[in-house]
Amino acid sequence: MDSKRILWVLVIGLLLIIGVMVFSGLYMVRESMQRAEQAIRPVSDLTSNVATQVAQVLHPTPTVLPDPVTIIHSVRSMARLETIQYTVEKIITAETGQGSFGFLFGDKLILVAHGIVIAGIDLEKITADDMWLQKGVLYVKLPDAEVFVATLDNSKSYIYNRETGILTHGSVDLETTARRAAEEEIKKAAITDGILAQADTNAKLYLERLFLQLGYPDVIFIDSTPHK
Repeated sequence: MDSKRILWVLVIGLLLIIGVMVFSGLYMVRESMQRAEQAIRPVSDLTSNVATQVAQVLHPTPTVLPDPVTIIHSVRSMARLETIQYTVEKIITAETGQGSFGFLFGDKLILVAHGIVIAGIDLEKITADDMWLQKGVLYVKLPDAEVFVATLDNSKSYIYNRETGILTHGSVDLETTARRAAEEEIKKAAITDGILAQADTNAKLYLERLFLQLGYPDVIFIDSTPHK
């Protein structure tokens, strides 16, 4: 019995010694890893900072500095009844210097233009002579429908492609010219599609409901210039 007890005591002691050694080894490994991480961290931070600076050089973020002074040139009261809006897309090609030396001095771009066209009637143009009541019927002569807004949606319009000659950086005004042309083409496309006639129809429907709600039993609209 004594020899067995001694043997168990030795085994238990040996296991305790091994456990202490393993724990100490793990602690030393952990300390070494933390020291290595602390040593590498400055290098990692430096690499990250360098990468950030390089990215800023290659892809700089524009800085916008609006002038605090605002000049209002004019203020005008308006009474426009907007009755329809078109969303139009046009592909515009603008180019310059496309002759024999186009590969040297030429400049060409393709603009994908998204535009908005708004039309309606200007109620300010209606006079007292344009409305009269006859035998309980209200006669209304509306002004011609017109385009109020024809502009590009800059958030959706973009340059699809641009090609410049070997010896030129391109014209600084070419994109501006293309955008102006795009606005005109978008307006023409909407007019060709019948935006004015639809604006006139929508205006009559709206005003008819309004006049009937005001108590007029019947409303007849007279066109100054009938639309085809």
